[in-house]
Amino acid sequence: MAAGGTIGGEVLYFDAERGVGFATGADGNRYVFDRHDLGEVERVAKGARIEFRPDGDRAREIAVAASRRTAVPVTAGQPMTPAAAFIDPRNRTTGLFGYFRRTIGTNYANFRGRARRKEYWGFVLFSTLLLIAIAAAGFLLGTALGFDEEREPVVTSIAAGVATLALLIPSIAVTVRRQHDIGLSGWFLLLWLIPSIGALIVFVFTLVPTQRHDNKWGPIPDGIRL
Repeated sequence: MAAGGTIGGEVLYFDAERGVGFATGADGNRYVFDRHDLGEVERVAKGARIEFRPDGDRAREIAVAASRRTAVPVTAGQPMTPAAAFIDPRNRTTGLFGYFRRTIGTNYANFRGRARRKEYWGFVLFSTLLLIAIAAAGFLLGTALGFDEEREPVVTSIAAGVATLALLIPSIAVTVRRQHDIGLSGWFLLLWLIPSIGALIVFVFTLVPTQRHDNKWGPIPDGIRL
């Protein structure tokens, strides 16, 4: 965190008419702000680099930094076109592996914001492949060390267990964000605790399409076309 309790970040979206917006911080979290948090600046373009003081899920005392990614100069009273205010989220796409890499990277323990279906299933796909690869490597290593991995998969179980524990937190986090994406609280994940039917209900939640509007957990995820 920067001196004075501020952190750097970037504007994700700003609605000039309603005076509300969203920003992502260098800490990987998403924050909401309104026109009052901008001080003397009335409008700010998507992609503008900012510094702000985090206050829970709010970004306060925002200072706009000069950036080549700022589509429109951020000066008070200057008109801003819709394209400058909100463009990339509907068109920018990320591949399945890109979503997986982001989930185990900057979003490893991020329980805020939203995750579209592609992000969730990208994580599921590549985490499954990773677990299979690690288990296979454990089997080969155990066999090379003289263990009977076919009857007692000691090394295989240890390798797969460690990998599963490492992926547990991002797995929970991306599932919570997937529920946010359809307008549900992350606490619905506790349905997992209901025998048999609970896991099925959560599975169905992961298949529901993205809400095609901003909700209280954040703006529409990148790549969603309206």
